[in-house]
Amino acid sequence: MAGVRIDKWLWAVRVYKTRTQASDACRGGKVKMDGNNVKPSREVDEGDEIEVQQGIIRKRLKVLKPAKNRVAAKLVPELAEDLTPKEEYEKQELLRQFNHEKRDRGAGRPTKKERRDIGKLKGEDN
Repeated sequence: MAGVRIDKWLWAVRVYKTRTQASDACRGGKVKMDGNNVKPSREVDEGDEIEVQQGIIRKRLKVLKPAKNRVAAKLVPELAEDLTPKEEYEKQELLRQFNHEKRDRGAGRPTKKERRDIGKLKGEDN
């Protein structure tokens, strides 16, 4: 089977929700192959390794099969192998826990002063 456009493949294996997002990520320098930025029209074949910057984590994927059409989430492991180090996912989880706010049940919404204090703690400029 011939190669498939990288933006189409990233969309097919559910790295991005839309093909437009995948194309924009390629144009924005968030997708790399062999350490080089790629254009959305770059073709991928079996065995290619791709790096994708998503938020604070850098995912590494290996192309097992090119796919032109979007597949069910259960079938993604047949098309792509996730080579992302465990530490990258731990970084994401740590950030998620750090940004989580806990309020006691029944405490209601924060007051204006409490919201300002929360904003100061988070480093927001409100």
